[in-house]
Amino acid sequence: MSAEALAVASVAATCLVLLAGYPVAAVLAGVPLAFAFAGALVGVFDLWLLASLPSRLFGILTNEVLVAVPLFVLMGVVLERSAIAEDLLRVASALLGRVRGGLACAVTVVGALLAASTGIVGATVVTMGLLAVPAMLRAGYDPRLACGVVCAAGTLGQIIPPSIVLVILADALQGANAQAQLALGNFAPEPVSVVDLFAGALLPGLLLVALYLAWILVVVRLRPDLAPPLADTLARPSGAEVVRALATPVLLVLAVLGSILAGVATPSESAAFGAVGAIALAASRRRLDRTVLRSCLERATQLSAMIFFILVGASIFSLVFRGFGGDRLVHSVLTATPGGSVGALLVVMIALFLLGFFLDFVEIVYVVVPVVGPVLIAMGIDPVWLGVMMAVNLQTSFLTPPVGYALFYLQGVVPSEVKTIDVYRGVVPFVLLQLGGLVLVAAFPGLATWLPAALFG
Repeated sequence: MSAEALAVASVAATCLVLLAGYPVAAVLAGVPLAFAFAGALVGVFDLWLLASLPSRLFGILTNEVLVAVPLFVLMGVVLERSAIAEDLLRVASALLGRVRGGLACAVTVVGALLAASTGIVGATVVTMGLLAVPAMLRAGYDPRLACGVVCAAGTLGQIIPPSIVLVILADALQGANAQAQLALGNFAPEPVSVVDLFAGALLPGLLLVALYLAWILVVVRLRPDLAPPLADTLARPSGAEVVRALATPVLLVLAVLGSILAGVATPSESAAFGAVGAIALAASRRRLDRTVLRSCLERATQLSAMIFFILVGASIFSLVFRGFGGDRLVHSVLTATPGGSVGALLVVMIALFLLGFFLDFVEIVYVVVPVVGPVLIAMGIDPVWLGVMMAVNLQTSFLTPPVGYALFYLQGVVPSEVKTIDVYRGVVPFVLLQLGGLVLVAAFPGLATWLPAALFG
């Protein structure tokens, strides 16, 4: 068997074992290593390549960019306990509830604010699933609309910065960009930083919010039975209540995202400030004691460890895949695709969308991006534009079965009268809206590149 055939077989075997439910990190490391030893037996793989594993793993653990990941995770976990979602949803519902579909719009706006202040999808979906879905059902909303809105709004944390996905994607794209520029003879390339992706993803994230709101308002006008307005007796919140509810997310956005985009602090420094600010906020609301803080630290440690173990496994997978010449195979396929860079980009976007049905975003980023990224960037595609399109594309992976995590999170907290089919059917329009947003970003690259250029030149 040839090296290229073993490269393809290793990818297929890894996907099959992942679908069988085995631990992701172990599969990403174990299956490729088994193929590496098999390839060495038939003389198509050089085991000396594995000697670079310690340095690659040490590079992951000492990567300054990835320091922001556990800090953003801690910030999100602590904010989950500070009850900002409850305050925001209560105020937004009172302000917008009298409008037909207003409660669904309120959930979308709250999801955007939570995304900009926490960036943790699971926490947002679970919190709003517990609060918003029962409220919408009591108001007479169709269960499919209620579930779809909560799932879609909860996943906005993937694209609206600060986002863990963007941090991880920036790290992968930086390596891909360096490889592409070296291949082009540029030995002093401009780096692709987390700041660039944060700035580039902001407008597309707001575009998705606008698409969600527009679809909700249109569909409830066409189908009034889906979302009746709330009773006129609903008390309007006072100005002080509105300010108090909005102050927390706005201050966090200004402190974390604002300091990054203004160049005052690095992403890691801003993440540290955000984590400390979240702890102070929870304490000021009397929702933080020693037991709660310990629980938050343990949860953040578990999530961060899971992410880094997956990164280690993905690094091993990437090394073995390259050892079989898989990168050359991908390069030859993409460069031979009709349509040049546009055709190659279309193939990659379709592949990412399909992989999102079966794999998590971390696995896709660290397995696919290092392979296809250098080829696409070398073909002249802007790395920031590419990264933002990948982020929008990967956001759909949280909504597509069978491994759409937002669907699992919501199914665990919705009332018993909500059927599983309601959750799955409810997200279909929002998946299509996300694909529509992806098409708009592809058609108008300035949506992703204008703000970074305006801020950083």
